[in-house]
Amino acid sequence: MFDVMRKYAARFRTSPRAEEPSARDRRAHNLFEAAAAYVAACAEDDQDRIEEAAARVSPEALAFGVRELACRAVVTLARERDKSPRAVARDLLGLPTP
Repeated sequence: MFDVMRKYAARFRTSPRAEEPSARDRRAHNLFEAAAAYVAACAEDDQDRIEEAAARVSPEALAFGVRELACRAVVTLARERDKSPRAVARDLLGLPTP
């Protein structure tokens, strides 16, 4: 009986399913890392890195990540400048403050 359990456990430990994905594989699908890489590449006008970052996740996930990054950046800048997020967003886009 114990021999059967040992064989099962040994098979489970060596199956591809039981193996941990590498750190690179786990990171490659993180939508926030992809969004950060995408935005940084856009800011530096690096087309190769833009395409590489965009290929990491689905377009919908990338859009969500970029939107979340933009919100967090505006909130952080608003706190630093002691202004409203709306005023900071308009200022970043070069729009007049109403």
